[in-house]
Formats: sequence, C-alpha cells, structure tokens
Amino acid sequence: MLMSLQTHPYHMVELSPWPITGAIGSFMLTIGLINWFYMYSLSMIILALLIILMTMYQWWRDVIRESTFQGLHTSNVSMGLRIGMILFIVSEILFFFSFFWAFFHSSLAPIMDLGSFWPPSGIEVLNPFQVPLLNTIVLLSSGVTVTWAHHSMMESKMNNTSQALLFTIILGLYFTILQGMEYFEASFNISDSIYGTTFFVATGFHGLHVIIGTLFLFVCFLRNLIVHFSSSHHFGFEASAWYWHFVDVVWLFLYVSIYWWGS
Repeated sequence: MLMSLQTHPYHMVELSPWPITGAIGSFMLTIGLINWFYMYSLSMIILALLIILMTMYQWWRDVIRESTFQGLHTSNVSMGLRIGMILFIVSEILFFFSFFWAFFHSSLAPIMDLGSFWPPSGIEVLNPFQVPLLNTIVLLSSGVTVTWAHHSMMESKMNNTSQALLFTIILGLYFTILQGMEYFEASFNISDSIYGTTFFVATGFHGLHVIIGTLFLFVCFLRNLIVHFSSSHHFGFEASAWYWHFVDVVWLFLYVSIYWWGS
C-alpha cells in the first residue's frame, strides 16, 4: 500500500515468506537434533541452520528497510512493537518459570529413588564459587555496558555506543565460552537423574538465549556503525537491551537457586 493512499498511522505488513521458512528451519532443526542423538548425523542440522540463518538475514533486512528507509515505523507502530516485545519477554519468563518449578519440585521433596536427599546420590555438583561465579560477574558487567550503550545513544554519542556494544558482545561471547567449558568438564550429564536433566535444560536454554541476545546486539552494533539509529529512533537496539537485561535477571535466579542453593 502506498503511503500517499494510507489514511491511518499503522503499518499494514505485506505478505512475507520468512515466517514459514523460519518454521520449516526450526522443525528441521528439531528433527536433525533427534537424528544426531540416535544416528550421529549432522547433515540435517547443518541444512536447518543454513535455512534459519538465511531467514534471519532476509527478515532483518526487510524490517530494517521498513523502519529506516521507508519510514513505516511511526510512533503508533513503535508503541505496538514495544508492547509486543514486552509480551514476548513475559512469555519467556513463564518459559523459564516451568524449569524452576521442575527443579524446586524435585529438590524440596526428593523421592527415595534419589536417596531422599538433594543433590542425588552419585552427583558431584559444580562449585558455585568458581566458573559460575565468574560467569555471574561477566554477565552483570555486560548489563552495565549495555546500559552505558543505551544512555550514550540517547545522548547521541554514537562512538561511545559502538564501544559499549562491542564490550557487551565480547562479554557475551566470553560467557558462552566459559559455559561450554563448564559443560565439557562437568562430571554428570543430562541423563544423570532429575538433577542433570533440570540443570542442563535450564542452564542450556539460558545459554541459548545468551547466544541469541549476543547476535541481536551484534546486528545493532553493525547498524549503529552505518548510522541507522538516532537518539529518538532506536527501538531495534532498545528491544535488544531489554532482552539482554532479561537474560541477566534469569541468570541471577539460576545461579542462586541451581548453582548455589541446589548444590
């Protein structure tokens, strides 16, 4: 629809193939993971990741074009995007709430099969004051740097914004590397009783969110370098910052409940 013929301030989204290609890629990734678990084949996972990356690139391209070059993201549209992002984060909170529910349901009243105590018999838990504490410091520091980036952007200090975003991305990558090393060195795995299952599912999904948030911030870093943002028009970055703070808060709950209290 041409803007000259539009009689309302809203953006009527045109037909897009990216939701269906993203769904196909996600479905193929799920099937590929099952195939990898049982047959140790990575071919479908690689194909699925290529489809997902292609979808992400082209969907981001379309949204950036709409907001930055076509001027379709009016104040009303931006408000709708903000409400949508808030609802998305609420859904993510409920998603992680189910993991905490499973953990506390199992730990507060451990059954006889676990030896009637927690952690279960035979599980050598990780020391919460070693790598987990370091990861907590790293992630909290990244929350400080992303807040620095946000305030710099609101003050039109784009060079400072780029520096702060770069620090945040580095800290996010460092967190992911440390968590990967922690998984590699753990003496238990996901199939070792309910402790291993809840530990790896909860912390693993959080690690996935850290990777996604790092990718979001990297796209914002590139967009800031090519002057896509201004002090009054930067919701893409703002949404990424909200998401990153959500990831920070979830990690604090994970650290206190699973790493520290649960050990």
